[in-house]
Amino acid sequence: QVQLVESGGGLVQPGGSLLLSCAASGSIFSINSMAWYRQAPGKQRELVAAITSGGSTNYADSVKGRFTISRDNAKNMVYLQMNSLKPEDTAVYYCNAVVSTSRRSGYGNYWGQGTQVTVSS
Repeated sequence: QVQLVESGGGLVQPGGSLLLSCAASGSIFSINSMAWYRQAPGKQRELVAAITSGGSTNYADSVKGRFTISRDNAKNMVYLQMNSLKPEDTAVYYCNAVVSTSRRSGYGNYWGQGTQVTVSS
C-alpha cells in the first residue's frame, strides 16, 4: 500500500504565504507524476499544479506566477509554495501521486487525506 500525508495547511491573511508538503510512503517502486489538487466548498476538485519525475511542471492559470511546485525524488516528497494568497485560494488541498509498487505492476493513482487552507483577514 501507498500512503500520502499532507502538512502545512492553515489560516493565512490575504497576500501571505504557505508551504504545503506531502510525503509518500509504503510499497513504492517508482513515482511518476505528483500533483496538488484543491476542492473548495460546493465546487469540483481541480488541478492546481503537477510535476513529472523529470521535473516538468504545469499550473492552473489561476495560480501561475504565485505558486511553485517542486519535488524531492530521493525523499518521495512533493511541495507547493503558495505566495500572494487570495481568498479564492481557500480550499482543501490534496496531494496526488501516480505510483508503481513493483517492477511488474502498473501505476496506480493515490491520494492524501487533504489539508485545509483558509485565506482570510
